[in-house]
Amino acid sequence: MDTKKKQPIVARVVIYLIGMVLLALGITLNTQAGLGASAIVSVPYTISQGTGLNFANLTLIVYCVLVVVQFFIKGKDRRWMDLLQVVVSIVFTRFMALFQYGIKYQSGFLPTDLLVLALGILFTGIGAAMTVDMRLIPNPGDGIVSSLADRFGRELGLCKNCFDVFCVVCSLVIGLVFGNPLIGIGLGTVLSMLGVGRVIYFFNHLAKFRLQKMAGL
Repeated sequence: MDTKKKQPIVARVVIYLIGMVLLALGITLNTQAGLGASAIVSVPYTISQGTGLNFANLTLIVYCVLVVVQFFIKGKDRRWMDLLQVVVSIVFTRFMALFQYGIKYQSGFLPTDLLVLALGILFTGIGAAMTVDMRLIPNPGDGIVSSLADRFGRELGLCKNCFDVFCVVCSLVIGLVFGNPLIGIGLGTVLSMLGVGRVIYFFNHLAKFRLQKMAGL
C-alpha cells in the first residue's frame, strides 16, 4: 500500500481515537458535576455510588453485557467482528479511569457544577460524533441501539430514546435498592439526554463533511 493510500486510513484511526478520548472525558465530567450521570452510563454510575466500586470498571462490565445482548438481538445476523467492541470498551474505560483519577473536581457549588456539566455534554457530543462518523467499531451503547433499530425496523433516534429511558428506569430501581432512587439520576441526566443529541447535530453540520473527507470516506 503506497503512502497516499495509507494517509486516509491513518487519519480515520486518529480521528476515531481522538473522539474516543473526548467521549471518555465528557462522560467523566458529566458524572463529576454531581448532577447525575448521562443515561447510557447511569446504571454503572448508580452501582458505583451505592457500593463504592470503581465507575470505569463497572462501565466496562456493563458494556461487555451489552455486547453479549447484541449477539442475541442480531440472531443469524451476528458477526464475530462485533466482539471487537469489547476491545474498544477496554480502551475506552481505561481513558475514563485515567480522567477519573486525574480530574479532582469537587461538586457542590451549582454554578460551577453546571459549567462542568456543560463541558461534559459538549465533549460527549463531539466525541460521539467523531467516533460514529469514522464508521469503524461502535461503542457498545451505540451498537446495541443500532441492533435494536435493525431488529425491530424502527428509526435509530427512537430506539436511542427508548434505550435511554430503559437505562434511567433501571438506575432508579437499583438506586431504590440502595435506599435512594436518585442516587445516580438528576438534572444532569435530563440535560445530557437533551443536549448531547443537539451537540452531535451541530458538530456534524459544521465538521462531518471535512472530517470524512480527511478520512477518505
